[in-house]
Formats: sequence, C-alpha cells, structure tokens
Amino acid sequence: MNRKKFAKDLEKRTRQFAVRIIKISAKLPNTPEGRVVRNQITKAGTSVGANYREANRARSKADFRNKIKICESESSETQFWLEVITEIKWLKWEEIKADYDECSELLALFTSIGSK
Repeated sequence: MNRKKFAKDLEKRTRQFAVRIIKISAKLPNTPEGRVVRNQITKAGTSVGANYREANRARSKADFRNKIKICESESSETQFWLEVITEIKWLKWEEIKADYDECSELLALFTSIGSK
C-alpha cells in the first residue's frame, strides 16, 4: 500500500473511531461525574483523528512528528477513560471491547509512525 492510500485510510479509520467514541460518551450517566468523563473521553477520542489529519498537512517533518506524538498521547488517554468507564461499571467491557481494541491498534500505529 502506498503512503497516500495508507494516510487516507487511516484518516477514515480515526474519523470512524471518533464517531464511536462520541456514541460511547452519549451513553454515560448525566451526573456531574459522568459529564466530566464524557467531556474528557470525547475530547481525547476525537482529537486522535483531528490531529492525524493535521499531521498529514504538516509543514515540516518536525511538525508531522509532533502531531503524531499528540495522536499517540490522545489514544493513550482515550484508553484510560475507557478503562475507567468499565471499572466504575457505567458500561460493560463487552460494550467497549471492540473500541478499546481499535484504540490499542491506533496507539501502536502512532507509536510506530512517531519512532521513524
């Protein structure tokens, strides 16, 4: 797969991930604590794709690497919030497992891309 096709496919994948994270956040309780977690996971989960899109339009290699590192960080934070959501039992592991696994794959991709 060439670089442009890979980038386009990963942009689509991260956008779809953002949509799924928004759907997860909509299921969280409407309590003060639930709203805090909803806000945090929504920001982190949607930031992955937004920053990856920006990375593909970077002005320099350093700018690209910086944005990829942000993608890596936001993926890790999203994983954290998914773990919190299941540990507090707001959602069952089975409900978020596929998205957690996707987040793990995205994190691994961004870690690999950022180390080149």
